[in-house]
Amino acid sequence: MESKMNWARVEFESVAENLGFARVAAASWAAGLGFTLEELEDIKLAVSEAVSNCIVHAYPERPGRVLMQLSASDQTLVVSVQDEGVGIEDVQAARRAGVTSSSQRMGMGFTLMEALSESMEVASLPGQGTTVVMSFVPGDR
Repeated sequence: MESKMNWARVEFESVAENLGFARVAAASWAAGLGFTLEELEDIKLAVSEAVSNCIVHAYPERPGRVLMQLSASDQTLVVSVQDEGVGIEDVQAARRAGVTSSSQRMGMGFTLMEALSESMEVASLPGQGTTVVMSFVPGDR
């Protein structure tokens, strides 16, 4: 039987007012895939962390573009959050709990995203932006 692929793509400005939109958009889109309410809350929190990173870290001087892509196939949801901001110099270091470029942050975003998702990948180039890709499977936890 052939696997059915569905996808959506949303682009928005990296401002705090769009954080709620991104959370709700991802959860609404995922709702038909068999996730429980608790799992949908996990997806919203993980997306919130990814988009917050774009708002707080990617564009320190002024807002920029955030691209969120969602795809689903065989009951697996993949969420990609991409910016074209300053990028991350050392991705491995940034993924460690407590590491942050802002003294007013806890540095737990990547740790939370990783804990809430089935898998998480981070790709970044200084001066070119960052992409976070997370996958979620209903009933996985």
